[in-house]
Amino acid sequence: MTSSTPQPGAIMLQCQGLTRVYSEGPQDLTVLDQLDLQVRAGERVAIVGSSGSGKTTLLNLLGGLDRPSDGSVVIAGEPLSGLNEAALGKFRNRYIGFVYQFHHLLAEFSAVENAALPLIIRGQSKKAAEQRAMQLLERVGMKARADHKPGELSGGERQRVAIARALVTDPSLVLMDEPTGNLDQTTASTILALMDQLAKESACAFVIVTHDVALAAHQDRVLKLDGGQLVEQVDVTA
Repeated sequence: MTSSTPQPGAIMLQCQGLTRVYSEGPQDLTVLDQLDLQVRAGERVAIVGSSGSGKTTLLNLLGGLDRPSDGSVVIAGEPLSGLNEAALGKFRNRYIGFVYQFHHLLAEFSAVENAALPLIIRGQSKKAAEQRAMQLLERVGMKARADHKPGELSGGERQRVAIARALVTDPSLVLMDEPTGNLDQTTASTILALMDQLAKESACAFVIVTHDVALAAHQDRVLKLDGGQLVEQVDVTA
């Protein structure tokens, strides 16, 4: 593994023959079927598709939260299949940022503590981690709410904290599941601008699962997940 900043255009994520089959009683359910995907450093890719098409399953496989039935996922040149759970956890902390659809913030921690947690897990001091977290919270418009716990925040505010947490480690790859689902248009525009800046400045790659047509259209490429395969989508309204 290398901790150097990726070169724009270098392959950051590659999966080949990715397959996920679930056993549903006497029958198997194939959600992803020999799927291929390549994402380069600094590239922003939106994935659209109907509910139940397997978009979240795909994100979980790309992030190493689930193991494929077949096929491979390689991030920053590292095959995830070669990592045990402990090594995979360290790898995710170093390379991958997640924005989950349902936030997964810790209720007993404040917004700044939640956002700083990946850095604390990495071994940074609480003070340094929270200073960095505050920078991200300010960029997503949450500086004034940094001391509030998730139960005191609206759904959109919790989403912004989750986005700050995903970006706090300066990841090489960010996986987002409906990142603007709870955001008003102004805040969503702020998040889009931040993503644009990170893609250009640090060659961060983004894979974004969304039903938001405007968000999808803003990305470099739009892919549709259909029948377990990804296909190029020219018209995002289709």
